[in-house]
Amino acid sequence: MGKLKRVAIGAGLLLLTVVISTVDPAGVLDALGRVPPGHVIVALAVVQVQIVLSALRWRFTAARLGHVIPASVAIREYYLGGVLNQILPGGIAGDAARAYRSGDEQAGGWKRAATAVVLERLSGQFAFFLLTCLGLAAWAILLPDAMPVDPSPLAWIAVAIVAVCATVAGWLRKPLKVRFGRLGPDLAAAFLQDGALGMQAGLSILIVGTYVATFLLASDAVGATLPLIAAVTAVPLCLLTMLVPVGIGGWGTREAAAAALWPFFGFSGAEGVAASLLYGIFSLAGTALPGLVVLAFSLTGGLGRRR
Repeated sequence: MGKLKRVAIGAGLLLLTVVISTVDPAGVLDALGRVPPGHVIVALAVVQVQIVLSALRWRFTAARLGHVIPASVAIREYYLGGVLNQILPGGIAGDAARAYRSGDEQAGGWKRAATAVVLERLSGQFAFFLLTCLGLAAWAILLPDAMPVDPSPLAWIAVAIVAVCATVAGWLRKPLKVRFGRLGPDLAAAFLQDGALGMQAGLSILIVGTYVATFLLASDAVGATLPLIAAVTAVPLCLLTMLVPVGIGGWGTREAAAAALWPFFGFSGAEGVAASLLYGIFSLAGTALPGLVVLAFSLTGGLGRRR
C-alpha cells in the first residue's frame, strides 16, 4: 500500500472519530441501540435488489460492446467486486477484479471487459450527479430557508466553473479527441444506439433509488424520519461525499455530511451520524455476507473465472 493511500485511510478514520466525538457519542450509541429488526431485514433486502440491478446494468453494458456475460455470472462477480470495494482502499479493486475475471478469449479480451466495467460505473456516477444537481435545485426552490449554504454565491461559482471548463476544453480539444476519440463508438453503443439510453437510464434510476431508500430506512431506524424532500437533497449529498478519496468506502466523509445536514430537517447531528453509520453497516453487511461466500468458493477453486 502506498504512502498516499495510508494517509488517506488514516485521514478518513480520524475524521470519523472527530465527527462522532463532536456530535455526542452517547447520542449516537443511543440512536443505534433502538434500531428495529424489521428495518434491518428490509434494508438488507433492498441492498440485494441494488446489487442484482447493478449486475444487470453491467451485463447490459457489456453486451452492447459485444462482450456476453451470463446473468448468473454477472450477479456473482458483482457480489465479489462489491465486497472487495468495501474492504479495500481506493474503492476500485472490486471493479478491477470484475474486469479480469469476466475477460475471455472473445474479440477484445480483457480490454473489452474493462471498458464495460468503466462505462457501467460511469452510468451510475452520472445518475448520482444528476440526482444531486436536481436535488439542490429543488432545495433552493422548495426549501430556500433550509439551504445549508447561501445559494447565490454557489450559482456564480457554478457559472465560473462551467466557463473555465469550457475554455480548457476548447484549448485541449485536439489532444482530448485523440485520447478519448477511440471511446466514441463504445459510448455510442452503450448509451445511444438502439434504445440503449432508455435501458441505462431506467436501471440507473432504480439503482440510485435503492441507495436512497437504504439511507432513508437507516435514518428512520434511528428515530430520524426524514421528509420526502430529503430523498433528493440531503441524502444524495451524503452519498456524493463517498466519492471523496479519503478513508475506505466513504466512512468518515459520509458521517460528516450527515452531521451537518440532518439538523436542517429538525434532527440532531448525532442522529445524522447514527443514520449514516447504520447505512454503512447495511451496505457492508448486505454486500459482504454474500460476497464473502463467493470469495471463499473462488479462493478454494469452487468457482472459476467464468462459467
